[in-house]
Formats: sequence, C-alpha cells, structure tokens
Amino acid sequence: MVLPGTEKAVFAKGLKGVVAAETSICDVDGDRGLLIYRGYNVDDLAASSTYEEVAYLLLYGELPTPFQLDEFRTAILRQMNLPEPVDEFLRRLPWDVSPMAALEAAVAFANLYDTEGDSVSAAHHKSVRLIARVPTMVAAIGRLRKGESPVPPNTGLSLAANFLWMLTGRLPTVDEARAMDLILILHAEHGLNASTFAARVITATLSDVYSAVTGAIGALKGPLHGGANTEVLKTLEEIGSVEHVAAWVESALARKEKFMGFGHAVYKTEDPRVKYLKDFSGRLAIERGDTRLFDISVELENRVTTAIGKHCNVDFYSASVQDALGIAGEMFTCIFAASRIVGWCAHILEQLADNKIIRPSAEYVGATDRRYVPIDKR
Repeated sequence: MVLPGTEKAVFAKGLKGVVAAETSICDVDGDRGLLIYRGYNVDDLAASSTYEEVAYLLLYGELPTPFQLDEFRTAILRQMNLPEPVDEFLRRLPWDVSPMAALEAAVAFANLYDTEGDSVSAAHHKSVRLIARVPTMVAAIGRLRKGESPVPPNTGLSLAANFLWMLTGRLPTVDEARAMDLILILHAEHGLNASTFAARVITATLSDVYSAVTGAIGALKGPLHGGANTEVLKTLEEIGSVEHVAAWVESALARKEKFMGFGHAVYKTEDPRVKYLKDFSGRLAIERGDTRLFDISVELENRVTTAIGKHCNVDFYSASVQDALGIAGEMFTCIFAASRIVGWCAHILEQLADNKIIRPSAEYVGATDRRYVPIDKR
C-alpha cells in the first residue's frame, strides 16, 4: 500500500487494514454488526429468502424473478450428478482421508472433465456447475467415510433439503430443511476472507474457475480459517453436561486457553448470524428430544461472554445445529465449503469482469552485502 503523496510502501502484517479490491458483493460492517449481501441486510434474507434466491443474488447482483429463480434452480438440479470418473474417483479414495483433502482433490480432478474453455461466459457456466456439484461431492465424501453408498440427488426437493437428503439418506423435516437453508445462506459470503482472497488471487492470473475454487478450499482447510465449529463440538462433548460448564470455564481461564467460537476478526459487536442458528439449535434439540448440547451451549455462551467480554460467532451454534441434523463433526468444514462456493464464484466472476493481477510487495528483512565464498573455501 502506498500513501497518497508519498512513494513509501506501508507494511501491514497479514494485509490487515489494506484495501485490496473493490467489490459490490458483500459488506461486513464490524462496528455495527451488519452483514450485507448486494445491498440487502442478511437479516431480511435469513427471515424471508431461500438459499436458491441468495445464490442467484450473489452471482448476478439482483434478486430473481419467479421465472429466473425456477430456471436457476432447474439448472443447478440438472447438473448435480457427478461425472462418472469423478464419482469413481471419490469411491477409490482411502476411507480415512481428511474430508477437506478429499473435497480439494475431487474439485481439482473434476476440472479434467469440464472442457468448456476459459471465457467469461464459460466461467459463469462452470460456476453454476460447481455450485451444483460441490454439495454432491461433500455428501458423497460423508457417506463413503461411513461405508455407505452415495445417495443420488432428489430433484423434487429444495437445494437445502436435497443436500440433507444426500447427506443422510432420509427426507428432512420442515425445521431441518429450514435449518440447512439458513446454514447455507449465512455462510454463503463474508467479504475478502482468506479463502475468497485466495480465489481472487488465482483468478487474477487468468487461471480457470476450478483452480481458483481448489485454492479457496485449500485456504478454508486451514484451522485458522475453517474448522472452528468442529472444535466447538469437541468442546461441548468434552464438557458433557450443563453442571460441568462453570468448572470447565474456570479451568480453561486458568490455563489461558482460547475459547473456540468466541470473538471475531471483524465484528466488534454481536455476529448478526448467531441469533438464527441459536434459535434453530433449540428448536431442533426439542424436535429431536435431546437438548443436552443446546443447554450446554447456552450456559457456555453466558459464562464465556461474561468472563472475556467477547460474543460468540457463527461457528458456535452452527456446531449444535449440524449435530442435530445428523452431520458428523469432521464434515463441518466441508459443509462450510458447500455454502461458500457461491461467494467464491461470485468473487471469481467479479475479478474477471475488471481484472488486474494481484501483486503486493514484500518488505525485505534479510541479510545484505554478503560476499560469495567459493565452495572449496567454505
């Protein structure tokens, strides 16, 4: 970054505070606790829309008409089945491979069987195919890891309900389908985070959509980006019951441990996505007849927020929601990817529309003026 009127670059570790792109896709207002998709408050979208509508909005900039939504949904459902070589590739993976590593490899492999080309128009088509097929890949990975056969898509269901159908092999209840809809909506986009930035950097070289998405998955796989909700679930299971929360928190404070699912790099107030997942965590727990994890979560939220002055983030209640939906904790980051694929593709298309290669500088802090010594004198 160069300040106006100067020629001196300003160093910002991790690029914190550096504006690297202009975007009309998403605004994350950390001071006011607002999340905006294409000018629409996520509160309005979570309350009234579906994942299909939000996906269309993020990709194309406007909410769809009924006809446009039907066409978009039909296009996605029509392309959910994986090419046979990709399906076979997933079936041949070792059963104990990391789910995110499997997804990363599957997307890269699928690139070999999408030969449309690299035009901007082709990038739009490939984006829709990836939005359709990444959930199918995730569901297949989850089932194959359990020794179960993948479940074919059910085109009579919504995208969220169909995703649960492929994951679990059973028709979801109304609340379960809506909970998955919210998970997909609330995780679909969140500004220039690490994985989205990775996708834009790769796209800026005019590489292809699949390569950019593969890179984004690689970034999301890192524990400092994705995976916090998996750690939250481990914490809830470790605590075991509401009666043990107070002692667990005191012990964690004494050990100066980090509380997973609390605090956020951007939000200085409450994460606007939390309230929706908290509500459905409670509803699903009652519907399931087992409120243990929800009860622990509520007590833990209250005690940790009081102790450290930080609110919980979207990862916290997404753990108990996904557990109530019958999703294994090891699959949580893949679920994140199946939602964020929409945001990644929206940013890929935006980068292509007004492209400039992303090439920041680095401040050299190494040795200087060293003299070469011939190898026979070292």
